[in-house]
Amino acid sequence: MSNRLLAIGDIHGCLTALEKLAEGVGFSKSDHLVFLGDYVDRGPDTKGVIDFLIGLRDEGYNVTFLRGNHEIMMLGAVGRSGDSLISWLGVGGDEAMESYNADSFDDVPTAHWDFLRNDLQPWHETENHIFVHAGASPDIEMHDQSDFVLYWEFFDFPEPHQSGKTVICGHSSQRNGRPLSVGHAVCIDTFAYGDGGWLTCLDPNAQTCWRANQAGQFREELLEEIANEESVR
Repeated sequence: MSNRLLAIGDIHGCLTALEKLAEGVGFSKSDHLVFLGDYVDRGPDTKGVIDFLIGLRDEGYNVTFLRGNHEIMMLGAVGRSGDSLISWLGVGGDEAMESYNADSFDDVPTAHWDFLRNDLQPWHETENHIFVHAGASPDIEMHDQSDFVLYWEFFDFPEPHQSGKTVICGHSSQRNGRPLSVGHAVCIDTFAYGDGGWLTCLDPNAQTCWRANQAGQFREELLEEIANEESVR
C-alpha cells in the first residue's frame, strides 16, 4: 500500500466527496498524489477544497497539482466586469464565490490566489504515465503541447501518445459516474458535482479505482470492472 501513484479527478468544489475519498483510500505521505485540476466552481465548497489541498501541501504530502480550465477562467475573471467575468460566473463561478461568502474577489484569501497562480502545473510525466487536465496531442512532445489541448480538448477516443505512455486525464465529464478507458488513455472526470456523479481516484499501476460522492458513499473497484459503460461528456 506504500509508494502508490494516485491520480484524482475533477473535484469541482465537492469537499465532502474529497474528504471521504481521502479517508477511504488512505492518503499517505508515501503516496504521490496527482490532482488533475478543476478544483473550483460548480460544487458547493470551492473554499473548503482549496483549504484541503493547501493543507496537504503544507503537511508535507507528495502532491502535484495540475491546472484545469476552471482555474484559468477564475483567474481570468479577476478584476474584470465584462465577458470573462460573466462567462466564469455562468459555469460555476457563482457557487465558488458563495463558498467564500464573497462580495468581491478581495474576499478570497490571498493564500488561495497564491495557490491558483503559483502551485499549479500544466502537466506531469512519470516513467509510464502522462497526467494532464484535458488532453495530449499524440504526435507532439509534452513541452510543445498547446494550451487548448492541455486544458480544453474533450476526450474523444484519442490516439496513443508517441511516448508510449498511458495518458490519465480529467475535464470530460463521464456523467454515468464511471471512468472511460481506451487502454492507452483514461478519463477520470466522473461528474463529482452532478446527480449520480462520483469523485474518482485511480492507481494506474494497480488499475484500482476508488470513488466517493457527496452523499458520503465510497467504493473500491478494479478499473476494468467499472469503465466503459455508456459515458457522456
